[in-house]
Amino acid sequence: MTNPVATGSTRNSKIIKASAEALYRAFTDPTARAAWQAPGNMTAKVHEFDLRLGGGYEMSLFYPQSEEEAHGKTSQREDRFSAKFLELRPSTRIVEAINFHSADLAFSGTMFMIVKLEERDEGTEVTILFENIPVGINPVDNEAAIRSSLEKLARYVE
Repeated sequence: MTNPVATGSTRNSKIIKASAEALYRAFTDPTARAAWQAPGNMTAKVHEFDLRLGGGYEMSLFYPQSEEEAHGKTSQREDRFSAKFLELRPSTRIVEAINFHSADLAFSGTMFMIVKLEERDEGTEVTILFENIPVGINPVDNEAAIRSSLEKLARYVE
């Protein structure tokens, strides 16, 4: 399904010096996910986690108190969302359907995140593709956030 107010897609890739298995675990363990997924100076909390096809998780990303301008999707300093696992292929691919908890229609609809893990000589290439990004999310900002999260992921697993 498509989101009639979606703005498009973004794609980010990074080669990380870790096995595809270790990276898959970092995506499928709630403690690990909370440690690396929040971009920049944001923090994260996983509220629920059910690792199975059709299961999913609920998570919040929190903006730091030091930011003068609050711009959360759920509240002033929080982006809360639910994700459903549509595909779980160990060490190769994860597909999630993501919905933001927001009263603002600019963040409505289902966004999809496709994670691809490919072994390379120098490590594993992690590619994250977002599709159906709601209009309230600037794709340029989304790309920058994912680059930051991939850097944190690399530090977490390396």
